[in-house]
Amino acid sequence: MTVLVLLGVLALVVGGCACVVWAGRGGPRWVRAVATVTLAAGELVRRPQKSRRQSLKGTGDSDGG
Repeated sequence: MTVLVLLGVLALVVGGCACVVWAGRGGPRWVRAVATVTLAAGELVRRPQKSRRQSLKGTGDSDGG
């Protein structure tokens, strides 16, 4: 069951990436909509990682060297 869920997620990711590439070449409206959703989802996934990295930088070496 887990394998099927992971395969479904993988198919969505690959399809979303294909739509981003196709939209970059001037695809139809629905492709641009899927590409927009894909890029927004990517930003949502990256945002917590960026804030986590910044908080780790602030608590890192404070000796300056």
